Amino acid sequence: NAGATPDVAMQALLASDGVAALTPAIRNWSLVSFSIPYLATANINATFVIGAILMLVIFAIQHRGIAGTASVQKWLAIIVLVPLFLIGIYPILTGAINWSNVTALVPPTAGYSGVDGAWTIGGWTLFLGGLYIAAWSTYGFETAVCYTRELKDPKRDTFRAIFFSGLLCCVFFFIIPFTFQGVLGHAGMLAPGIVDGTGVGEALANMVHGGPVITQVLIILMIMALFLAIMTAMAGSSRTLYQGSKDGWLPKYLDHANEHGAPTRAMWTDFAFNLVLLAIASDASGYFFVLAVSNVGYIIFNFLNLNAGWIHRMDSPHIERPWKAPTWLIGVNTLLAFVNVLFLGAGAKVWGYSNALWVGFIFAALILPVFAYRHYVRDGGRFPPEAMEDLGLTGQDLQWPSSASVDLVVDHM
Repeated sequence: NAGATPDVAMQALLASDGVAALTPAIRNWSLVSFSIPYLATANINATFVIGAILMLVIFAIQHRGIAGTASVQKWLAIIVLVPLFLIGIYPILTGAINWSNVTALVPPTAGYSGVDGAWTIGGWTLFLGGLYIAAWSTYGFETAVCYTRELKDPKRDTFRAIFFSGLLCCVFFFIIPFTFQGVLGHAGMLAPGIVDGTGVGEALANMVHGGPVITQVLIILMIMALFLAIMTAMAGSSRTLYQGSKDGWLPKYLDHANEHGAPTRAMWTDFAFNLVLLAIASDASGYFFVLAVSNVGYIIFNFLNLNAGWIHRMDSPHIERPWKAPTWLIGVNTLLAFVNVLFLGAGAKVWGYSNALWVGFIFAALILPVFAYRHYVRDGGRFPPEAMEDLGLTGQDLQWPSSASVDLVVDHM
């Protein structure tokens, strides 16, 4: 469809059908597909190649250190979030919200069903399954604290980073889902383009009565948002690997940083592991498998972190902290840790994989031999001096007492 006028021709070119017609080979190309026993099917296809290129670009940006990465992330966030916020509040201000879509809500009778169910055990399970995946996407702002060692003033900047990141997430994770549910309703939310994400840009454009040009602009913004999310995840996870190595938990080779302070070996390790996950997640079924299984590890990690708060407060109350949380907040966080366990137990199987919970546990347990090798083989059963210094235990260790020291204590009783 070349179009009878320039305007119509431009609309045809920018339409999703036009893009599909121009890129059939790219969209359908696949090099190889193979099954990973008991897990999923891996695909080396166009999605995999595009994802790998994006990760390499992000790697190059992060190689310059946190200052350069933060600058890129700041501008990406402004470019993406400001229009998204305006589109999110537009239906609210113009009265386009259908309040019947956001009141008297009940769970569906089954996953992806538009039929209203009831708050039965099955309904609550679906609800908790939704919260289980929502935890994966919403808790991610906690990666703001991964950069503490690279901040100019950790005591001031750590609190500001985590507080305002959380505040921003609260705003966007309320406004956007509320607007989508209020405008689209059950039928719209279950449309294939919304479920798989390909129609989100068009839905956003329709909320502000935008045409094909606005739709394509918003699709570009969605790609930039994806780029921002990948950058945040890669930066946070690589620094977690780096710090785990510095503290004596993970392999020694991960504790290297380049002249810009970027943990390059951890970044390469993270990149290689992400390539494996990308191969599995390159189709829709594999994507949800990776999401459901990886979230098991994330919830476990989150549970341990939240409980580590009160343990560290009891064991080392004298240690100066970049920011000291109030005691009541430590208690609330401990309670929320067990709420997350509820999400994990009830929600992991909702996403179509009956073995997702157990596969997640197995992958999480793989860290045990890794730690055993580092701690007992490489470090001789002792934690690095830097880790002990952070705990205020300079010149001491966390080893079990030797038999000689036990005998000495018994002799003096």
